[in-house]
Parts: sequence; C-alpha cells; structure tokens
Amino acid sequence: MTRHGLHRITRFRSGPRRKAIAIGVVGGSVVAGIVATMMPLLASDDLSIRAAADTTATAVSQDGDNAAKTTLATCATRCDGNPRGGREAVIEFAVTTVPAAAVNIRATLRVHAWQQFAATVTAHASPLSARESRPPLTSAGAALDSVTSVSKGLNEWDVSKLVTGNGSWTVSLAQSGLESRIYWASAENRNPDLRPSLLISYDLGAKPSPVTTTRPAPPPSPSASPTTAAPKPSPTIAPTRTATPSASGTLPSGKCGSVSDKLVPSCGAWWGMYSPAGAAGGWDHGKAVTDVESQVGRKFDIVHRYHDFSNSGSNGAFPDAYESQQMREGRLMFFAWESRDFSAGTTLKWSDVYGGKQDETIDAVAGRIRAAGVPVFIGFDHEPEDEPNKGSDADFVRAWRYVHERFASAGATNAVWVWTMMGWSGHYSRYAGLYPGDRYVDWVAYDPYNFHVCNGSTVWKSPSTTVGGFYQWLDDNGIGAGKPRMLAEFGTNFDSGDPGAKQRWFQEFPAALKAHPKIKAAIYFNSAGMTSRTSTCDMTMNHDASAVAGFAQAGKDSYLRQPTGGSR
Repeated sequence: MTRHGLHRITRFRSGPRRKAIAIGVVGGSVVAGIVATMMPLLASDDLSIRAAADTTATAVSQDGDNAAKTTLATCATRCDGNPRGGREAVIEFAVTTVPAAAVNIRATLRVHAWQQFAATVTAHASPLSARESRPPLTSAGAALDSVTSVSKGLNEWDVSKLVTGNGSWTVSLAQSGLESRIYWASAENRNPDLRPSLLISYDLGAKPSPVTTTRPAPPPSPSASPTTAAPKPSPTIAPTRTATPSASGTLPSGKCGSVSDKLVPSCGAWWGMYSPAGAAGGWDHGKAVTDVESQVGRKFDIVHRYHDFSNSGSNGAFPDAYESQQMREGRLMFFAWESRDFSAGTTLKWSDVYGGKQDETIDAVAGRIRAAGVPVFIGFDHEPEDEPNKGSDADFVRAWRYVHERFASAGATNAVWVWTMMGWSGHYSRYAGLYPGDRYVDWVAYDPYNFHVCNGSTVWKSPSTTVGGFYQWLDDNGIGAGKPRMLAEFGTNFDSGDPGAKQRWFQEFPAALKAHPKIKAAIYFNSAGMTSRTSTCDMTMNHDASAVAGFAQAGKDSYLRQPTGGSR
C-alpha cells in the first residue's frame, strides 16, 4: 500500500465498492492441522445457492407482494408508529447438490441491505411459506444467529443448525431495537449479485472422532543477526502484495501437515507479515519482523518483502542476508519484484523487460533464487492494473511470461509464481486480459482492505465481506480455476466510535478464512502505506494494545498454526 495504494483512497468513492456475492463456509475439520489422530477429510468446493422464493410476512396490506417485488422488509412489532406494523423477511432455499458423504456442513445466509442501521436482526427457522403473498406473522421458530447491527452491503447469518443437507429450508429475519423499516434485496432484484443466497461448504469423508488438539509450540526466540554481514540497505520504498497457486492447478487433499511443491498447505492457511524496516532501526529487515513476532507471540509462516530491478543493495540484490537468515529459520519468503528502481525513483516499461533490456538483472535474480535451494514465492509487478505508465495489459502479460521463461531456462524451478491484483470491482473487465495463463501462474492473490474512514467511506466491512468480493468474482469467471489463493496484503482500520471494533475484526478473521477455503495464505500489510495516520485512521496492526491482542488471538487459531513452517 505505497503509491499504488492511492486507488484505495480515491477509486472506491465512485462506482460499486465490490460485487456483493456469495461464498461458502468451510467445515470445522479443516482447522485441525495439528490434531494428533484425526482422519483426513477432503475439502469440497463451496456451493452458492440462490433463493427459490421469498416474501415479506406482515399484517400490513401493501407488503408481502411476491409479484416482481425487488425488496423485502423487516421491522419491529411496533413499526413507524403502527403497533401492528411488524414485518419479517421470509426466504426459502432448495438444496439439492450436497453429496451423501458430506460431513461438517456449514451454511451461511447472505442478504443485502442498502444502509447501515442500529438494529438487531435474528435469523430463525421459519414455519411460514415464502411462496405465499402476505403471509401473516406467526411465532418464530428456533433462533439460529443474530447480527447486532446491520451493515451496508451483505449481512451474514450462520444457519448451519437448520441446513443439515439436501432439502427445502426456510429462514425468516426478525428485527428488534429499531421501530422503522429496513429494506433488503429480494430474489427479484434486478441485480443478481444482490439477491439472497445460501453459502454451503462441507468435507467429504468419515466423521472424525473427538480428539484433543495439541498445545501449539512456544514461540521461537527472535532470530540471531545474519551470520553474513548484512548489506546496508538503502531505504526501501515498499510496493504492495502478491500470491500463488499450485502448478498442477489443484488444491492438495492430503493429510494435514503436508505441503505441496508449490507451497500449498494441505489444510488451513499460512499466516504472514509485511513489516517495513526504517532508518530509526538501521534498516534491519530481520528485527522488523522479529519485533512483531515478539508482540504477537508466534513466528510468521511467510515474510513479505518488496524489491526492485536495481540488482544492487537490499532493494535489488535479493535474497539478502536478512532473508537468507529468515529462510534458515524456517520462514517462507515472498518476493514482490517491481519493474522500477526505488532509490532512483524511475519506472521501467514492460516492453523494456520483454525486449531484453533487463536480461542481465533477470538472470542474476534467477541465479540467486535457484541458489537459495528452497521454494520461494515470487511475483512480478503486483497490481499491474494500477501501472498505466508501464504499458498495456497485453504488455504486462508478455513481460510476465518472458520473466517466467528466463527463470525456467536458468533452472530456478523453486520459484513459485504469484499473480497479484488489486481485486477492485472497477477493474473486473480487465482481469482476464491481465492473466498470464495457468502455465505461468501458481497462486492467485489480491489485496483486500477494510479502510473504513481512511478512504472517505463510513462503511465498516466485516472480514468476510472484505475478502469475499474478488474471491467470488474469481469463482464466477474461472480465472486461475483450481489454484490456491492468497491475500498478498490485507488490513483494517480502527473505528474511533467503537474502540473494540479492530480487536473483534481480527478475532473474526480466522472464521472468514474458513468461509473462503481456497485462500491458503494471508499476509498482513503492517504499514500506513499511502493512508495518513490520524485520530480516525491507522491501518497498522499494532497501533494499540487491543488491536495487538486481537491479532495475536487470530494467529493462535489452529487453522493458522501449520505443523510445518514458521508456526511449528
């Protein structure tokens, strides 16, 4: 989130913020990466099911019309001054495609609201018919889940207690705490992305017997200084983000604890960090990471660094001594390689790259990567959609393939290639033209953020909403199908009106990853980037004690405690 992060401050102000669409929820068994005796399960793809019918239940005559009505409504019993004006949104789903061998079924209801409201809305199992016009209100069924405030955009309820497999399932939404109507998108809404959906995921296999998880190993002590003299790096101008899928095009399904040759964990996800070094710390890129590890009580699986095409100093001659030390200590490196010279402030053209002008630099980096002797993540020019001065989308693809081929010719087959996009809906039309092709990409990555007021918005996005938009777009459009996904950068602001919001956001983050099981790595971008630290904006993870506590708790979730790599 350096200069390239400007899009996050300005471009989200116009146009839709993200496609509001559905993603599934992964079963609880995949979190058991360090469970001692559990039978391995095969994780399925998630299912997104549209509503079969919906209506508004009420005694008020003008509501509940199923004929091409584009909204549903909820309201408390006393509504807009009417003591009998209560309304419930009633939604029916027909589930038919869950396999008979499915276990650990999870179901999430998603419904779109156009505004924020200070109201509690509870999802109930409903005895009502969503196919009736104006069904009268009746006693609600069992409560399934509640949201204590309504967000602008998609709102989510866990309805797994109701949806246990194939069948017809009806849910009603009941409102309290606000005596005025809230409108929700219905199944008849003109925009299909706003319509109610049911997200289902499951595992395939025998149900595991109860087991006891092993206690995570204590965090390792901070790394020693590099054994070789560390080059005195020039101030690094950090670029932003990158990710990687497996060359085979399929996600691994082996026993938890195994890792593919393309660095895909068999279950759970890697937990990573970008932590910039600075002049005050002597540009010590090792201590920049271990200081944060000491704060959160664990070693990171992935360390993310940004490098340029200078082929000199710590900016361009990578892996440097710090990174070599971090690899020796068991961390995975992710090199985001930018076609520019940070210190000189110059930018290359992609035609310079594929035209052969940078061959000496490319070959030198490929040689050092090969010599590292272990698999490493590498990405060429993350967020190319934000680089109009470098060339066309076709130029980017040609440059990517050219770099990839020179690495292959140099024998740097340990490079795991991560294609990283912003994931912004304003560029959806360009992503197919920016994709180099499955042969050249191992992971697919994007950079989602909950900026809140940092970019002029007032919307607070949940972790699931933050990561969900581009995830679903990839599913819908088949880009990088079957490849693992990475949050090459992610982050959140705090809420000055709710001091505990950032801590809760971090605490909820593992559940968002489990709900999007194709994401196999998440890397926090611990820098203000191009945002400004103010009384209402700070994107760093460790700006206060409660945020650190929430992030530390997230990192202790078994889903992010790989039996291999940094978190051992």
